[in-house]
Amino acid sequence: MSTRYPCSPQLEIDGLIYFPRLCDKVRLMQDGQLGEDYHANLGGGMDLWICQLLGVDYDALAEVVRNGADDAKALSWARENGSKRPDYEFAWWNAYMRTRGFRDDLSEKLAMRINESGFGERTDILTFMDYIDADEGRS
Repeated sequence: MSTRYPCSPQLEIDGLIYFPRLCDKVRLMQDGQLGEDYHANLGGGMDLWICQLLGVDYDALAEVVRNGADDAKALSWARENGSKRPDYEFAWWNAYMRTRGFRDDLSEKLAMRINESGFGERTDILTFMDYIDADEGRS
């Protein structure tokens, strides 16, 4: 079976970025199409951060997705079973995630990844989301 990249981390559903990517990675893993480079971080990193925001356990959410829930149903499940948060916290989180790696505690790690991937001459990769899209061939 061939491997595929998950969708962009910048995609959103119901005003929440990254959630479609988490669901896509779960489905690709279940279908044997997620590249090995992604296996170790399933449920960690940005996957973990969005689960923490929603107040749900990654494994429980992943099970909902594996049982056939589309992104909207999975998000509805997370909102019903997780923490209740005001809309402004989701807006803050979206802004935070869109800028991770830009002049923050992950800047050095992002610079290292950019150089390792041969993108050192590019000036359009300013954040980890930019990097992920470039690394996966979307920009």
